[in-house]
Amino acid sequence: MTALMALRKAAQGEKPLAAAKIVGCTHVTAQTAVLFETLMVLGAQCRWAACNIYSTQDEVAAALAEQDFPVFAWKGESEDDFWWCIDRCVNEEGWEPNMILDDGGDMTHWIYKKYPHLFKKVKGIVEESITGIHRLHHLSKAGKLCVPAINVNDSVTKQKFDNLYCCRESILDSLKKTADIMFGGKQVAVCGYGEVGKGCSAALKAMGSIVYVTEIDPICALQACMDGFRLAKLGDVVRQVDMVITCTGNKNVVVREHMDLMKNGCVVCNMGRSNTEIDVNSLRTPELVWQHVRAQVDHIIWPDGKRIVLLAEGRVLNLSSSTVPIYVLSITATTQALALIELFNAPEGRYKQDVYLLPKKLDEYVASLHLQTFDAHLTELTDEQAKYMGLSKYGPFKSSHYR
Repeated sequence: MTALMALRKAAQGEKPLAAAKIVGCTHVTAQTAVLFETLMVLGAQCRWAACNIYSTQDEVAAALAEQDFPVFAWKGESEDDFWWCIDRCVNEEGWEPNMILDDGGDMTHWIYKKYPHLFKKVKGIVEESITGIHRLHHLSKAGKLCVPAINVNDSVTKQKFDNLYCCRESILDSLKKTADIMFGGKQVAVCGYGEVGKGCSAALKAMGSIVYVTEIDPICALQACMDGFRLAKLGDVVRQVDMVITCTGNKNVVVREHMDLMKNGCVVCNMGRSNTEIDVNSLRTPELVWQHVRAQVDHIIWPDGKRIVLLAEGRVLNLSSSTVPIYVLSITATTQALALIELFNAPEGRYKQDVYLLPKKLDEYVASLHLQTFDAHLTELTDEQAKYMGLSKYGPFKSSHYR
């Protein structure tokens, strides 16, 4: 994870996170452990829980615990375990957080619900996922967001690399490991054509699958059409497809009515952040039989013998059933670390009680750190060119709203 190592080397002398007390709720994997260690090298104290009950790598959590890193997570937590772990992170006598790093908004939600007084000392929130960003915007609109927050999910480096390129590779690996699928000729419905949907669709198309895309946004829908995909409503193709993959971050994208119409053997899974995209609760009824086949694979059997294959119980598939490329996670982790440094050290008044994008200068800095891996060499603007474009020679090269 070259950028995190470079960040440690560049910043550890001045300890930009000295006196920071960061409470985090993210995936607990080998890659995120490097982020935790980096934050501590930069001066922070940390306490951590997992944002997904299936994604924790137990050997990583154990290794962190052996180093006296307070981590509360294990693979296969129950819902009660999940909230207990989050509570243990926050509810520690004599220790109060002043920064939050969240993935999905559950840590922020829990503190608002159970320990709202802690926000008196919190300087800011860094949120990675679209689900968490929606929750922060709801708080902001209701006038209940009492600290500034940085939206890492919509930084260019997160959108273009973690969401697009990472999912383009990990979707195939996840489906192979869980369902041992042959992709050629399979008909697939991909729900959502944001960056995650784009990555998944491109990978499946390249393997010979016939891909249908569902989308609510006319701009994303037009992109899907221009990329050679059939735009359809899920209800119109659900009877014929072999796989349904959700990538929206929304809720009830695939509901019981859809699953009743699916053909025998249809695979259903989610690549979006939220576990609400597939209405799994609607399948827990007396007339349906659940058959646990192996880890992350369940068959749901209808009275007539039809069965669908549900992966990871509708939770995010690649982090539940596979691994995510280290290089891509290095980009996201570096973005998170820089966002924490920015909020923690910002002078009073720079950020109000609202949701902000990561400053474009920092976004570009993250990208530049990763160019070293490719032995890539940037072209530098001449003074004349910079003046003509109205830019600094050293960036930022895009406007703050560029995505």
